[in-house]
Amino acid sequence: MDSTHSRHADGIPIIDLAPWVTGSDRAGVASAIGHACREHGFFYVVGHGVDPDACRRLHDASARFFAADAASKMRIRMAKGGRAWRGYFPVGGELTRGRADAKEGLYFGAELGADHPDVVAGKPMHGANLFPDLDGFRSAVLDHIAAMTDLGHRLMEVIGVSLGLAPDYFAQRYTGDPLVLFRIFHYPPLTPGTDDWSVAEHTDYGVLTILLQDDVGGLQVKTRDGWVDAPPIEDSFVCNLGDMLDRMSGGLYRSTPHRVSNTSGGERLSLPFFFDPGWDVEVEPLVPGNSVRDDPASRWDGRSPDVFEGTYGEYLLSKVGKVFPDLKEAPRVEE
Repeated sequence: MDSTHSRHADGIPIIDLAPWVTGSDRAGVASAIGHACREHGFFYVVGHGVDPDACRRLHDASARFFAADAASKMRIRMAKGGRAWRGYFPVGGELTRGRADAKEGLYFGAELGADHPDVVAGKPMHGANLFPDLDGFRSAVLDHIAAMTDLGHRLMEVIGVSLGLAPDYFAQRYTGDPLVLFRIFHYPPLTPGTDDWSVAEHTDYGVLTILLQDDVGGLQVKTRDGWVDAPPIEDSFVCNLGDMLDRMSGGLYRSTPHRVSNTSGGERLSLPFFFDPGWDVEVEPLVPGNSVRDDPASRWDGRSPDVFEGTYGEYLLSKVGKVFPDLKEAPRVEE
């Protein structure tokens, strides 16, 4: 690995994306990210070009929302989002491994009007967002979704090159019109002395997650040597690979388990952005016949992502219905 663009935080690589953005050393950045994808499935990016002030505005707006009373937050509850699957859920409203998470959150996606073809067609997870009546909140969220979508395209260029593919390989075949999902999670402090996790061990479903975390900490990553912290690093994003890229690469690029434990005694905000294949895309191996897969029995859920066949949308619906079982059957929109 070319270490010029990489250092480490508790064993997780920190990669400077600037030489890719400027074009001064794209090979070095691709080499560093390729090594991180093979060995860790997690890495930080700095030098990404995203405005840090915009991130801070989003963080502050999010904190204001979660500080509101329950009735105010429930005005944009997920049941009002219908098939778009947008809005607020209270603490305990999301499940991991069948257990309620110790967090509350907001779900967003690409902002689509009622006349958009995908909305007219009734595709789940497509539609308009639900926003609280807070000054600057809507613009902060939509600006962040736009910035993360751009960053997602850039990172998939690097990942493509790291695999020996053309920079536009993923855009041409999978992510030209990506499914983008954005979450804002609020983690209350856990009660000292309990064994509960804010979020239990899991892997993400899709291709790439780009996380903006606050300065509280609590994210942990499972490495070959055990669990390590992924501490906050100023003006960075934590990136991790999901099960679908693991599947596409035949296990060469790893979907790594992670979990959250907010034992800080304070409030924690986490803002993950999911950059995934288009809804109707048939997901196929990048190199047919290539496989360095782990034994499914070694996975946290005992299941291999390779057994699925079909479109990414079908795959995602099969997963999300386990997280929000009440929404699996395309709920009626509340008035």
